[in-house]
Amino acid sequence: MTARAELIADTALALLVDRGMRGLTHRAVDEAAGLPQGSTSNHARTREALLEAAVRRLADREARALALEAMPAPDGGRAVLADGLALTLHRYLTDHRDLLVARFELAMEATRRPALRAYYNTMGHRFREPLTALMRGAGSADPERHTVSLVAWAEGMMFACAVGSLHPAVPDLAGIRAGVAELLHGLLDSPAQAQAAGQTDPSPVGSNNRG
Repeated sequence: MTARAELIADTALALLVDRGMRGLTHRAVDEAAGLPQGSTSNHARTREALLEAAVRRLADREARALALEAMPAPDGGRAVLADGLALTLHRYLTDHRDLLVARFELAMEATRRPALRAYYNTMGHRFREPLTALMRGAGSADPERHTVSLVAWAEGMMFACAVGSLHPAVPDLAGIRAGVAELLHGLLDSPAQAQAAGQTDPSPVGSNNRG
């Protein structure tokens, strides 16, 4: 991405945060970025193209913010994995809240634009794949499904911190870490997980066997 393309996309994201979707126009980007009139149109001819440029830039900036490639290896133990996931999420929530607002503006617009939705989903796969690898390494018997649960929990926390009930104050690191640990316990230690792994419960619920 060229320097001008980055400037246009970054300005588009900033406008989404400050003015919402209605405030994002080619002319507004030119004015806010200090570019000659028509510069944004030359880079992204249509509104769809401008939105896709914003989604692509958002994904790039989120990748740097989350730094999933720096996560500890899952074979270091579940406690280490919970520490890493919690630290990553807490850092994003506290240091990049503007990206959260832009993310949800684009997500809502994608519900009304099928082409943008497909593009948005494609960009999202780059985050799910490393998480699936982490869940697989942690011993998940169904890493793809467990990744969906992990992502859904994290995105719920993001929404709550961006515009929901937790907007005034992000939970501290210890609180987020406790939530991550509980989620991992529920996913990786559940009866369904044990059954999928080919294990049996020696003391099923309702059994009279006390031995």
